[in-house]
Amino acid sequence: MQKQEISIVPKIKSKIYLIRGQRVMLDSDLAELYAVETGALNRAVRRNIARFPVDFLFLLTENEQELLRCQIGILEKGRGKYSKYQSLAFTQEGIAMLSSVLRSEIAVKVNIEIMRAFIGIKNSESDFKAVWDKFDSLEKKYDANFSGVFEAIRQLMAGELPNQHRKIRPPSE
Repeated sequence: MQKQEISIVPKIKSKIYLIRGQRVMLDSDLAELYAVETGALNRAVRRNIARFPVDFLFLLTENEQELLRCQIGILEKGRGKYSKYQSLAFTQEGIAMLSSVLRSEIAVKVNIEIMRAFIGIKNSESDFKAVWDKFDSLEKKYDANFSGVFEAIRQLMAGELPNQHRKIRPPSE
């Protein structure tokens, strides 16, 4: 009987960030997944830098690093607190290239799961876009009688909640 492996895709999805309009993973998160030190991962990348053009890898600015620190509580400041260096951000293509730089068995398995996570995110976006397009076509098809309903649905889909709560009043006598 074959041992069933547990997918780490949900864990990986939580480590994919949108920076500069691109989905990326940070060097520290990748190092953790690959079970190597961040410094070792970065040294391997520097030794093979020709494999990582700017659309595969970029260095976070101090401002981007600070924003991530505030948003997700990573990279604490202070002596002995995580990395004192700016993080590297790897695009999907850069992560795929890592498998040729990190030649361990775990790197290959983790890369497969990372690619599945990126594909899952793209599929979710496609599904959402399809629903949104269908909604737009329905809105155009039906007359203004339903405009309020469509606007309420649009707000819910965008994650907006109404500001006002309607009060329930007892019937007048």
